[in-house]
Amino acid sequence: MDAPRPPITLAIEGAIAIATLDRPPVNAIDDAWVARLGAILDEVEARDEVHVLWIRSAGRAFCAGADLALMRERFADDAGRARMVELARDMQQVFARVERSPKVSIAEIGGPALGGGLELALACDLRLAADNAKLGLPEARLGLLPGAGGTQRLTRICGHAIARQLILGAEVVDGQRAAALGIVHRSVPAAELQAAARAQAERIAAMPGAALAACKRCITAGADGHEDGFAAEIEGTAMLYGQAETQALVHRFLAG
Repeated sequence: MDAPRPPITLAIEGAIAIATLDRPPVNAIDDAWVARLGAILDEVEARDEVHVLWIRSAGRAFCAGADLALMRERFADDAGRARMVELARDMQQVFARVERSPKVSIAEIGGPALGGGLELALACDLRLAADNAKLGLPEARLGLLPGAGGTQRLTRICGHAIARQLILGAEVVDGQRAAALGIVHRSVPAAELQAAARAQAERIAAMPGAALAACKRCITAGADGHEDGFAAEIEGTAMLYGQAETQALVHRFLAG
């Protein structure tokens, strides 16, 4: 018997790891999906040659959130609802790994990114969306909240005013509006999205991995305040000065 197809596939192209969400029809999130994303992070982070993790979808939807069939099955009793809470906790943890990873993550959002799907994208360093993609955290409509990091990251990224508007209003916006609000960094016509995401991935992947990881650490320190970012800059600078790759690049630059 053939092994079941994984809900997320992984391909390594030089310094770029491409994680493709591939659980038709809408890449709904369940326990196996979360576990697979964790396994992909394990593999990608073990590869020094990989600098960029590019997350995209094989289908029309990026990710429409939690698996509705799973919710129906588990929502009927206290034990099932407790398991849904655990799934939310697992999603928080794996999305936090994406955010903390030394690899630069890029989300290519070609279709609906709703609920947990948008929460995954918000954990990525960079987000590109098709103009007509739909993005939102509409959980309040169901009496729920975006519990996989959505309230925290959207607030940090866009500010509390935009987060209140979108989360409390359960608003869903298109890619152009998402770019205007700062939810994504850029929106492009759908036909141009994959090429734009690849160009971004290739540009970043060409840079030294140690420098990217150090820059990402310092940016994170400035964003969340859990670490002295100025001290991290000095530590990172000292580390990078000791790198042979950095020394060669600086010598070449100074030789002009």
